[in-house]
Amino acid sequence: MHFDRIISLDIPKQQSIFLWGARKTGKSTLIKLLYPNAIVYDFLKSDTYLTYSKEPHRFREELEKRSDAEVVIVDEVQKVPDLLDEIHYLIESSHFQFIMCGSSARKLKRSGVNMLGGRAWKFSLFPLVSYEIPDFDLLRAFSHGLLPTHYNSSSPKRFLKAYVEDYLTQEIQAEGLVRKLPNFIRFMDSLRFCHGETLNYSNIARECYIDSKTVKEYFQILEDTLLGYHLYPYFRKAKRAVLHTVPKFYLFDVGVANYIKKVTVTDLKGIEAGRSLEHLIFLELIAYQKYKEKDFEIRYWRTTTGLEVDFICGDAEVAIEVKISNHLRPDDLKGIKAFQEEFHPKRSIVVCMEEKVRFSKTKDNEIEVLPVKVFLKDLWEGRVL
Repeated sequence: MHFDRIISLDIPKQQSIFLWGARKTGKSTLIKLLYPNAIVYDFLKSDTYLTYSKEPHRFREELEKRSDAEVVIVDEVQKVPDLLDEIHYLIESSHFQFIMCGSSARKLKRSGVNMLGGRAWKFSLFPLVSYEIPDFDLLRAFSHGLLPTHYNSSSPKRFLKAYVEDYLTQEIQAEGLVRKLPNFIRFMDSLRFCHGETLNYSNIARECYIDSKTVKEYFQILEDTLLGYHLYPYFRKAKRAVLHTVPKFYLFDVGVANYIKKVTVTDLKGIEAGRSLEHLIFLELIAYQKYKEKDFEIRYWRTTTGLEVDFICGDAEVAIEVKISNHLRPDDLKGIKAFQEEFHPKRSIVVCMEEKVRFSKTKDNEIEVLPVKVFLKDLWEGRVL
């Protein structure tokens, strides 16, 4: 199945870019489709890597002799940090446009190398989003995940197993991002107990036999490599006591998360299906925010008494609660009603499995009850944010 990606790389001629994204999100496929006549340097190839890591100046010398193309694709650019000095020189002195792809800028930033000082615009490519998939299948997304090859696969568990074992552990170590692989493997295993929950660094550290500082660093590595995201609490002076210091953490793909959690979702009901739906909506909000270049924060809200709203967008502009239920009960609306009373958001939305759009009147306004696919369509067509 072919997917038309939403991301827009409609950039001016000779404007260079970085395109960051986790492995297998489809970066190489996308840029080779967009720039079929480009010169390509792929540093996943061992011979290419060895050649230019030893003698980065050869890259500049070769391109200075080329007049048959204007676009140069540099794939996995983070593997050869010294190459960025040569690219910087060529941006200033030649006609070339550089499309530089990678799975993480962390290694480059920590090495203190030349990041081109704003000469290259930055873009991110995410796993597939619902709007890119014809006949989007929610249950398939939960079990396969939304990396293109995984979503299409008839053997998703094999792909997910290889991804987690070969990339999330070995390649992260190979990039020099962790020193002790056994510690990191134990940390990744502990994610199945804390994924999507408020983080208790001390408990995680105790389970992994490491210190809290290392746990925080591991979470930051996952975020820097675009493999996960912190979700911080929403806080504004309010009447209710709010837990406003502890973040949650979500991995970048619902299928990868469920594999790590050892969860198989076979039906669109139950606790794990509900957690998967919440996770998916969060990822869709993040992708929408980045692809559409929208300037709003995504937070969650929780009180000390347990009232909670899954996502607060902007400064309490839109409150979104996610429920797997196909028939909402009054208790399902307690959190969002409390938030309404406190902060008076412009819109309050419950995303759920009900079949039709409806409105639930409240003392302060109303709550919009939207079926999942209606919400996702409205989101990507600009009718939510």
